[in-house]
Amino acid sequence: MKRISLLILLSVLSFTSFAQTVWKSDKAHSQLKFDITHLGVSTVSGAFTDFDATIKAAKPDFSDAVFTLNAKTASINTGVEKRNDHLKSADFFDATTNPELTFKSTGVKKVSDGKYQLTGDLTMHGVTKSVTLDLWYRGTIANPMNKKPVAGFRATGSVKRADFGIGPKFPAPMLSEEVWIIADGEFGQE
Repeated sequence: MKRISLLILLSVLSFTSFAQTVWKSDKAHSQLKFDITHLGVSTVSGAFTDFDATIKAAKPDFSDAVFTLNAKTASINTGVEKRNDHLKSADFFDATTNPELTFKSTGVKKVSDGKYQLTGDLTMHGVTKSVTLDLWYRGTIANPMNKKPVAGFRATGSVKRADFGIGPKFPAPMLSEEVWIIADGEFGQE
């Protein structure tokens, strides 16, 4: 009887461990961007070019997914080298002291087909805050090159830079308090 119970338990544990699928971001087809308003009249855009994102999910519609992201703050790129250097400095991201920003989801709430509210902990500049983003699941297809499954997502939302202590010397008339996040990801199944 003990042997049968042990076999059943091992079967259940094996099924549970295999039921969750891991998806990794395809760096060539993924972006982590942001927009901020400068002087109230123009938008400055930038991106973090060195990042990794992972999704773990058991359900094919990703309604139980856990998203994680790690980005190197020194990879910030706005297209202007002088501005990039300033953003890496202690005035903003302090990339030497805070080399990464991270996100780990704490919940996914389905709003409609392919549309979700993604909640998670965002850590920037040594500060962790809960944020909620709009998540668009764009679908899953077979990559025509290698025939492996590929899933696409877009997450959008905004954060307040003061909540993370970023750029406190620069008032809202100079740089908007609100920073828009736009993350596009193409994920391949592991």
